[in-house]
Formats: sequence, structure tokens, C-alpha cells
Amino acid sequence: MRTSLLSLILSVGIAVAAFPAAAQVPSLDKVITVVGEGTASVAPDSAMIRGGVTTQGKTAREASEANSKDMQAVIAALKDAGVAERDIKTTRLSIYPQMDSNKSGKARIIGFQATNQVTVRLRDTTRIADALDQMIAAGANEISGISFSVSDPSKALDQARKDAVGDARRKAEIYAQAAGVRLGRAVQIQEGSVAVPFQPRSMALRADAQAASVPVSPGEETLRVNVSISFELMH
Repeated sequence: MRTSLLSLILSVGIAVAAFPAAAQVPSLDKVITVVGEGTASVAPDSAMIRGGVTTQGKTAREASEANSKDMQAVIAALKDAGVAERDIKTTRLSIYPQMDSNKSGKARIIGFQATNQVTVRLRDTTRIADALDQMIAAGANEISGISFSVSDPSKALDQARKDAVGDARRKAEIYAQAAGVRLGRAVQIQEGSVAVPFQPRSMALRADAQAASVPVSPGEETLRVNVSISFELMH
């Protein structure tokens, strides 16, 4: 019995010595956690145009048929200009009565209005003015806005991630120096928010407007990455 108990004690002792996990992981009171931010600026390479056709008619059918005819012409013009069918998406389709109040105050229907709006994706931002011109020439009388985006932000985001880690270490060094300790290795890294914004432009063009004269500048997008890093503190 004593021999078995002695063997068990020795086995436990060897196991603890072989796996000193507690000695390798710093306790919570010996780490500092900071948040770093990295940014990267990149020019947008694609754009989205929102526009379409609004028509009126005495009946719902009349308004709808007129709208369908004009909208088909707009879509055909976009395709002729080189816009792929997959880059043209219907985003709004509506028809509703137009009301008028007579002298007695009772509302009555005097006609109908139909609206069909599409979102057009342009994979070349230099073609924006030409696309607007094509849409308006074909009958589009409603251009509601333009937004810009970066089709593949991964490379720029990777650089922002590196900068975020450097920013976090810089902050941690300042705190460690002020506290009279040395900064050790990073023991935990967690990515926080990743922001890839788009730049909207509100527009309102008349049907007879010259789209080519409208100045449109994509500018630059600023991509942001936040990262939380815990560093070991050493005396």
C-alpha cells in the first residue's frame, strides 16, 4: 500500500513539473490592454447611380404602360453604353393615385403616378458622366444619388491592421514607461471594428439637364481597423 501511494505522489509531482502552465501565463494583474487604430486611404474604383423614370396618366394602366416604355429605353441605353445586365438592379417600383380636393374638401382621384427606379453599378468611375448622359437622353427624369465604394479593400485593410498593431504597442509603451515597468510580449490580440465606408452624393437632375456638365469627384475612402491587444508587463 505504501509503495502504491509513493508511486502516485511521484507521478503527480512529475506531471506538475512537466506542465508548468501557470508559470507561463501572466496573471490578469500583470497585463495591460490597449486599443489601437489603423487607417488606409484608397481611391474608390466603382460607383452606384440611383435613377429612373416617373410618369403620370389618367388611369393606373396608362401611367404604368408609359413608365414601362420609358424605362425599357433607359435600360437599353445603359446596355448599349456597356453596362452589364447584372449591374442593373430594380430597387423601387410603385404606382399610386394622385389626389385633389374639391371645394367641399372631399378628395378625389385625378390621375396616377408610376415610378420605376434602378441602381446602376459602374465598375469604372470615369464613366459616371457618360452613364448619366445616356440615362437622361433615353428618358430618365429622376436621378436621386451616387455613391462610391472600393471593390476589393482587403489589401488596404491589411496595411491598416499592421498600423493598428503598431499604434497599440506605441500606446502600451507609453503607459508602461509611465508606470515604471517594461513592456513584454503580446498575449492576446482581438480585432474590433472594421469600417469600409461609402461616399453618397445626393443629386437632383431635370430631364433636360446636361449630365456631362455635372462635376463628380470620387475623392478617397478612409478604411479603419480597431484592434485590442493585451501586453505582458515585466518588472
